Amino acid sequence: MSAATEEATINPDGTFEVPPMDDADAAGSGDDDSGSGDAGEEFAEGAEEAIPKGTDPAFYLAFGFIAMVAIYIFMYRRNKKKRLMREAFFIDMDGDKFNIKLPGAVDEYYDVKDKCLAAGWEPGQTIDPAQAAANGPHRVLAQALMKRCIADIPLVTHIQKESAGMNKLYSQSMCSVKQWKTYQAAEQLVSSEVEEVRAEADEIEPCWSQ
Repeated sequence: MSAATEEATINPDGTFEVPPMDDADAAGSGDDDSGSGDAGEEFAEGAEEAIPKGTDPAFYLAFGFIAMVAIYIFMYRRNKKKRLMREAFFIDMDGDKFNIKLPGAVDEYYDVKDKCLAAGWEPGQTIDPAQAAANGPHRVLAQALMKRCIADIPLVTHIQKESAGMNKLYSQSMCSVKQWKTYQAAEQLVSSEVEEVRAEADEIEPCWSQ
């Protein structure tokens, strides 16, 4: 632009007359426009660099997929463990869990009893304390019965421990008829053994079972 700015002339009808620009002013104006354009482009490039780029959506998809696979594996292993424990429980019930037998001390007791009867011992007889302290039939038979009682303790404890659980399973229809009958047979066997031991104790010495 020129150093001096020319004034515009106002006509009587209200119009303006602007004096023409010389070549120097026109060139200067063009340079200003060019400089303004370059500055705009630089500002746009700087703004693009300042704006952070967003995370690729594929990353979220991959992360979500991995998380779902991990959860699936965890649930699968936990359910498998529960299933194996449940199967093992029912296998035990169908197999050896209630397939119990009386201890060998039972037969040994009856062998000793037969010998005592052969030696003259009679069930329910009153024994003199001096004879009871000796190695007579009464004392030998009493020792054999005590050995039988001690051998029965694990069986009685086992049935008592399983009784509440089995009755609950049966009431909720969570065990088969075969499993229930197996448990009942074992329970009856142990109950009969306990009653028989009490009867034998009373034969050896009246009221000993109380």
